[in-house]
Amino acid sequence: MIRGGKSYVSSPPAFSNDAKRLLVCTGNTVSVFSTSTGLQMGSLEGHVALVTSVIVVPAPSPAGRILCYCWTASLDGTIRYWDFSTPELMKTVDVRLPIFSMVIPSLLSQKNESSEKASDVFAYISVENIRAQETQPKALRGQVRKCNLTKSSLAGGVTLKETKKPEYITISSSGEFFGILDKQKLHIWKVPEIESERVVLKRIDLHHTKKFTVFAFHPTQRIVAAGDVTGRILIWRGFGKRTFSMGDGQANGRSTNFDEDKPGVRGNDDADNCSTWHWHPHEVNCLVFSSDGAYIYSGGREGVLVVWQIDTGKKKFLPRIGSPLLYFVDSTDPSLASISCADNQIHLLKMPAMEMLKSISGIKLPFSPPEAVSSLCSGCIFDQKAGVVALHTENYGIQFYSLFDDHAISEVQVCERNHQPGNEITVVVTQLALSVDGSFMSTVEVRLPEEDIGGLVCLKFWTSDSQDKHFRLLTVIYEPHRDSDISAVAFRPTQLMAVTSSFGGDFKTWVCGNEIQKGEVQNTGWTCYAVGSYKKRPMTAATFSTDGSVLAVAAETVITLWDPDRNILVAIIGDAFTPIDDLVILGQSGYIVSASRGSRPQLSVWSLSKLSKLWSYSLQIEAVTCLGDPSTFAVLALLPKLATESQGMALGGRDGAILAFDVNKPDPMAVWSVRKAEGGALAFLQGSPSRENFTQGKTSRGLLAFVNGDHEYVLFDPYSDEATEHGVAHRKGLVSEETEKHGYSSIYGELQEFNHERNQTAEIIIAPSEKPWATLFSGSSQTLPPLTKLCSAFLESLLEKRTAVVE
Repeated sequence: MIRGGKSYVSSPPAFSNDAKRLLVCTGNTVSVFSTSTGLQMGSLEGHVALVTSVIVVPAPSPAGRILCYCWTASLDGTIRYWDFSTPELMKTVDVRLPIFSMVIPSLLSQKNESSEKASDVFAYISVENIRAQETQPKALRGQVRKCNLTKSSLAGGVTLKETKKPEYITISSSGEFFGILDKQKLHIWKVPEIESERVVLKRIDLHHTKKFTVFAFHPTQRIVAAGDVTGRILIWRGFGKRTFSMGDGQANGRSTNFDEDKPGVRGNDDADNCSTWHWHPHEVNCLVFSSDGAYIYSGGREGVLVVWQIDTGKKKFLPRIGSPLLYFVDSTDPSLASISCADNQIHLLKMPAMEMLKSISGIKLPFSPPEAVSSLCSGCIFDQKAGVVALHTENYGIQFYSLFDDHAISEVQVCERNHQPGNEITVVVTQLALSVDGSFMSTVEVRLPEEDIGGLVCLKFWTSDSQDKHFRLLTVIYEPHRDSDISAVAFRPTQLMAVTSSFGGDFKTWVCGNEIQKGEVQNTGWTCYAVGSYKKRPMTAATFSTDGSVLAVAAETVITLWDPDRNILVAIIGDAFTPIDDLVILGQSGYIVSASRGSRPQLSVWSLSKLSKLWSYSLQIEAVTCLGDPSTFAVLALLPKLATESQGMALGGRDGAILAFDVNKPDPMAVWSVRKAEGGALAFLQGSPSRENFTQGKTSRGLLAFVNGDHEYVLFDPYSDEATEHGVAHRKGLVSEETEKHGYSSIYGELQEFNHERNQTAEIIIAPSEKPWATLFSGSSQTLPPLTKLCSAFLESLLEKRTAVVE
């Protein structure tokens, strides 16, 4: 089993002492990357929840830079001590509370170096008080606690601060101060010179009119800087002199209780003065002092790194980074630093020139397209032979990511876009398709209208001559289906042909022309080959068979089968409840799988030879893929929301399932329950991973790839027992809809069965009366006679019968 696709920017990374390695929090693990190559060297595995903090133990001397020890904290409630050169877990501290942030002041302080007796090591952690939340739902969940790492226990009864939610802890480079943000307040504590469990820490509060977002300490002076949601940077000088130093209300022989003595300082805050800088148009996300304290680095949503000179306030910039900045981390090497961006990339910078040396690229994180075109957007697609997934990016591009090696291969810019925060998205890449050999790609981009004026649909064909997925543009076709949106794009497996289907009521096939230049065959471009339609119905899905002999196009609720070479309609099958969204032809087995979403979702299997439906299920399907056997397939289905809400604890947060089917048997062969299924994708990979220890010498028949809604993925062999590690729950009793249900039963299910033996004793008696119509329809519905008898009796009751005359 291979897992990957984790976020690289969930927490700040950390450099090793020699600056040759970068430790990155990636999900439940810590990945170790080489700063010279940008490739992963190893990982620290042991946590069972998200790792939130990684702290490298500083070297006591230049000769000790080869030491490779670190502390990590996680939402699983544990703190772990590692030797990341091996890697080896050396110690575990269980605090039994989710840890969102951690700092260890004694690692940074040099005051105790000459101490003969080693004192206990304390960490200050930001945790979530889940116990109080269970008893008091409105209680403050965030707590700043003290933990004795030497004794592996929390300092009893020591809670420095309670907040509405857990907050990130920032510490000074000297280890003398640390603090947290709480809305418009900045809380700063001074670490005592001699640490103990019961020692009381002094605290000051600095106030602001806007909400704080980030702050940082000066490395040598009592200066603290903080950014807010409006893009301003506030700098307090001489903070804590009254509280931390003298404690008698005097500082430097003069009173500090008057606003005129503290320009820019609000109220009675303990600081000499406060100044404000403003350049960022949006909130400040990262803020760090340089190691010598002469500069401040700041960044935010605009994707520009700003360098401020503290004494003069002058600025210089590193523009066009292309994504909002999250963290800036410097290393022990003054010529090396890193910035983490919201697009899941970490850039290594050469300082002070701020040149990008390397980029560590993770999988692109999901984004929400505009609501107007969200129904047109397809999910990610796969190169099943190469083990590569192609994903849409927010900056109008396509990222190719290796699932076997867990790293980015390339990125194609479908449409140029300058990163400008706050600008509305004007172009959306809605459809994406790859040829079977991965050498051709087709994209569909939609330019949104402005104030209901304009709008454009553009079909592009791309080609690549190598396996590194560096595509170049070959053909551009504007408005391929007049002013209608494209619902699907697919390539023919055996020839250079593609099909596009349109909601406007037609589909088109496209072919690629070739010519010989300098003895080599060159692609000249794509042109329209044929146009087809069926009763002017919207064409909602399209696909080719494996041998390319059949083209299946969904015309709303029916499936039309075409000869792609002659463009002749061969057959029509199916009649679904709602428009068909997905079509998959299973190899050369003669079966086709259709999936409909909407108010009445349905999964159906059809026989091409019999032109009839075999069976169907009422399931909300996210993805369909063929398995290794031509007669088997798998689907990614969403669990009903009512089931996930009522059985949340039993399902363990799982909201979907992967079901494997044989076309001849409506009951699933296996079921794997999964998390974050909505927006996920599924594919059967025919290639083999490069990791030698994956199959342990066994030959794999293929791997099933599941990419969830957060673009995290897992690869496993569906035919082996290892899949049980991913939470397999083989469930019996799934009933197929071999016969369609209509009316009452389709909405409310079958009626309750009655006891027929009891009803047999009750006789239906129609007794004559003076007013038979008054009692004709009285009684329960079970005892009423058939409608034909009731009608005749009712009509007879309205007529007068002639008395028989006896002669």
